[in-house]
Amino acid sequence: MKKTSLKFWVASILGMAILVGGCASHQTGDSKGELATSSDQTDNQKRARIRLQLAIGYFEQGQSSVALDELKQALTADPAMSDAYNVRGLVYMGMGETQLAEENFLHAIKLAPNDPDLSNNFGWFLCQSGRPAQAIPYFESTLSNRTYQSPAKAMYNAGVCSLKLNDQAAAERYFLQAFKIDPANPSVSASLARIYYDRHDYERARFYIGRVTKADVMNPDVLWLAIKVEHRLGDKAAEASLATQLRRRHPNSPEFASYQRGAFDE
Repeated sequence: MKKTSLKFWVASILGMAILVGGCASHQTGDSKGELATSSDQTDNQKRARIRLQLAIGYFEQGQSSVALDELKQALTADPAMSDAYNVRGLVYMGMGETQLAEENFLHAIKLAPNDPDLSNNFGWFLCQSGRPAQAIPYFESTLSNRTYQSPAKAMYNAGVCSLKLNDQAAAERYFLQAFKIDPANPSVSASLARIYYDRHDYERARFYIGRVTKADVMNPDVLWLAIKVEHRLGDKAAEASLATQLRRRHPNSPEFASYQRGAFDE
């Protein structure tokens, strides 16, 4: 399970946790023109919400089997809970159970076709399952929904999928849009830095990768990219400083081995 993927699954779950604690978006049966609140929920729905919150907590802790059991109990209490199917899709995705994940995402979307979180999560699933072209419309659907609370996340996801499609222009556009909304996101800045490095626009690459290193995000791939940028720009002092950090923090990494070989063009 890749760390980057896990990060997005957890991010999606955190968004869901906010939803669990908030109000439902359905109209009540008795009062026209009102939004349903927690007091309108049946006892079964309240029990299901509690089980869903527990499932999210267990999933964040890496206890997928326990999370699945809690989700089973949530759906026993409320079989129409789209959020539970959404989370179960994420859990199965994390476990590598592709078919089960897809079945749960599709059922969640069937229950709540206008939920932007569902569109974003299913789009990310499609992207990670080798179907990036199918994923883009789901991200666009998410972004067209004005109620969506995390547009930068969907923009970043769309950018990643665009790269899988070898469409750097679209990826750049999505990443720049995400950067405008969330300039502190290191994944967005790192992605832009990689695009500009590949384009030989080293000054712009330096700007974006510098934001990542200044945020003390010192993953080996980030440090190696920063080293390559400084190497291209001829700043030997900056290159040496970053190389020292790479050696100190990740001495056994493939990136440090590449640096030792002088493999700047690999």
